[in-house]
Amino acid sequence: MEGAFGTQPAAGSGADEQPLRHEPEEGDRSHSPAPGWSPWLAPIALILGLAMALVGGAIVDLPAAALGANLSGKHFPAGLTVVDTVIQDLAFIGGAVYCAKLGGRVVRSWQFGLRAPAAGWRSAARMIVLLLLAFVILNVVWAEAFQPERDHVLNELGSNEGQLLLIASAALTCVVAPICEEFLFRGFIFTALREWRGTLPAAIISGLVFGGVHAGSAPALDLLPLAALGFGLCLLYRHTGSLYPGIVAHSLNNSIAFASLEGWGWQAPVLIVASIAAIAAIVTVCAQAGLVGPLRLPRVDP
Repeated sequence: MEGAFGTQPAAGSGADEQPLRHEPEEGDRSHSPAPGWSPWLAPIALILGLAMALVGGAIVDLPAAALGANLSGKHFPAGLTVVDTVIQDLAFIGGAVYCAKLGGRVVRSWQFGLRAPAAGWRSAARMIVLLLLAFVILNVVWAEAFQPERDHVLNELGSNEGQLLLIASAALTCVVAPICEEFLFRGFIFTALREWRGTLPAAIISGLVFGGVHAGSAPALDLLPLAALGFGLCLLYRHTGSLYPGIVAHSLNNSIAFASLEGWGWQAPVLIVASIAAIAAIVTVCAQAGLVGPLRLPRVDP
């Protein structure tokens, strides 16, 4: 059984007792779910997530400033940047779940694609490799054509200020961000928009929004390639029927970028393995708690 983000409404509550549409919990695993969310909820979820992030960040930053922390633009503490970014990523999930529950709807994890891929991980892995290969080629061509400036986001996260901040920034970049961003941009925004104009327009819009959200953390010339990655992640989600392959692809991309910016050699595969293992552990714990679907389909005895 797929996990649930909310409890079933009490008996006698009428239409509010019904889950989105009348689709069975498992849904059609061969494609991304179609829970019937209204397209206008897509921008609301993003705006709400960003607003919640601002409020959450203020709750953390204002006491820090009162205690003497220098919060000027050039001297913003790296530790607070990490905390604020974690709050933003969690707010993305909060905004999506809140909008999905509007009108008293029951929200199930399969509606966000948190279930095993229908065709299995071997097929999903091939799609992940093709997506990342295409993105690497695009990045190489883009860099040769436009020479974008070096990304300084890791310096802002303090990865060069000690082992603790290095580990924290790696966990944020390679584990937390892929989970939370995929949940909002593919699991909710793309899904809601697909009900409006179909897969390709929804993927284009979601990709552009995904690139735009990174305007504060990535060089301006990198935003279009990021939008292309977002577009590809939408198609990956659509054709695997599961959000998990997109989370893995997102984590692999971020891990490779993180290792490249740090100038790592042997540490790169260690980071990749550790990040995927951490994501698998989080999903496994959540699946055992009944919050999400497992990574693999259960075996059916002949």
